Amino acid sequence: MTQTTPSGRVLIIAGSDSGGGAGIQADIKTVTRFGAYAATAVTAITVQNTLGVSDVHAIPAPVVAAQIRAVLDDIGADVVKTGMLATAELVHAVADALDASGFKGKLVIDPVMVSTSGDRLLADNAVEALKARLIARADVVTPNLAEAAVLTGRPIHSPFDMARAGQEILALGARAAIMKGGHLEDETVTDLLVTADDIKSIEGAKIDTRHTHGTGCTLASGVAAALALGDDLPTAFVRARGFVANAIAAAPGFGKGHGPLGHATADVPEGEGA
Repeated sequence: MTQTTPSGRVLIIAGSDSGGGAGIQADIKTVTRFGAYAATAVTAITVQNTLGVSDVHAIPAPVVAAQIRAVLDDIGADVVKTGMLATAELVHAVADALDASGFKGKLVIDPVMVSTSGDRLLADNAVEALKARLIARADVVTPNLAEAAVLTGRPIHSPFDMARAGQEILALGARAAIMKGGHLEDETVTDLLVTADDIKSIEGAKIDTRHTHGTGCTLASGVAAALALGDDLPTAFVRARGFVANAIAAAPGFGKGHGPLGHATADVPEGEGA
């Protein structure tokens, strides 16, 4: 019997959301819905619901690194996706663990800094570490407008600003940036895939809803899952963005604040790796 190399494995390195709408929980739901396999290394435990984050407990860096080693030494991963890393110590621990493992797959960095409800999720002194240790080696970075502004030092008010910020993120070493325009004051949502060779733009009508908790995590995990299943980056971008729109439309309506998406029932757009 001939053994084949497994594919479709995503290692998610991120924080836990007790409300289930974002973080590790949204990541697992998304990767599973795409048909890929999700393994995890939990970086922090948050106490949160749709109204906000009331407490954060960072997991000790050696424990995070041990989780990463345990997965990569046995199951392996085609793609590593990072989310909430909380502290500079955790950023360094993740980068060191990936180096020590000899990881050769793709790296998707969601530079989680602020929650949908406005709570800070990354220490100020961790931003430079994130840039130098992880963004510099990323295959794709997926910032929202506020995160892109922190990474580049520029306010972002238009798709033109988004494109310029994406190019500046590429200058940090990343191979690509997906710039999410959902927070622009506009009737439409414009998202960009910025690479050294091209800028791909997708526009869609803005959905009038408060149920948008975890959209960033979902997009990044959709990209990671699609890449792990064999899609190229432009296809992964289109499929992940479509899934987010479908999941917003399928939101179950839970909670009194920014509610979770409908991961379980949302359709996954077809693609080359589907």
